[in-house]
Amino acid sequence: MKTLNLAKVLITGGAQGIGRELALAFADEGAELILTDIKQDQLEQTTKEISARGTRCHGYVLDVTKPEEIEQVRDQVHRDVGPINLLVNNAGVVFGGPFLEVELKRHIATYRVNVEGVVAMTHAFLADLVAQNEAHLLNIASASGLIGLPFGSTYASSKWAVIGFSESIRLELKLQGYKQVGVTTVCPSYVGTGMFAGVEPPKTTKMLGPAELAQKVIKAVKSNDVFVYEPWLVKVTPMMKSVLPVKVSDFISDLFGATQSMQSWRGHG
Repeated sequence: MKTLNLAKVLITGGAQGIGRELALAFADEGAELILTDIKQDQLEQTTKEISARGTRCHGYVLDVTKPEEIEQVRDQVHRDVGPINLLVNNAGVVFGGPFLEVELKRHIATYRVNVEGVVAMTHAFLADLVAQNEAHLLNIASASGLIGLPFGSTYASSKWAVIGFSESIRLELKLQGYKQVGVTTVCPSYVGTGMFAGVEPPKTTKMLGPAELAQKVIKAVKSNDVFVYEPWLVKVTPMMKSVLPVKVSDFISDLFGATQSMQSWRGHG
């Protein structure tokens, strides 16, 4: 999208973390914000904060794992705001630890929020996007969607699914002639929102700041970039995985500490 001024931007998980910083960044561009989150108190706080800056901001409590709630919110958004121009699938969860020591219900919840939620939201709002002269779909994935992540197996695999879904939708829209709808997939390493408290970022990298990442995402949307890879180590990961033998790429991951990074995960506690 060449301009975000007056664009109607819907962000899931918009009350805190990356979602909140994206909301602030889009607000600075002149967009109208529609925020959804499962946490009502934090959603109200963020909505009031952004509205106080002079930006039109609407908040809706939503559990993205419940398609019936998504349909209700969509209909309410259409009544209150109208069709959207940009959908940001940001809501996500992570549960770290050895696979067998993490409760099965948490593994299942990871897929329900991180994958089913993205699919359900896109299914509900894609018709809005294709009807616009200019629109964008923005999916927040992860660097872990590019490589294996010990002690974060279901989180990583859920983000692999997001990347595959995003690329498939991007190509499908192109084949259908909806070239005005851009699709960007964001693949950051660890972001300092609290979700990854306790982890050790790979060597030569640091925990990304959510505000810093938000600015890079804004730039990518304006440029219609297909991917956002951050930091530098993530940028070279796809090439490394496709060119190097498995043993060599595994060795490099071990060398940089990527494979051990989730062993000390605490998350939000």
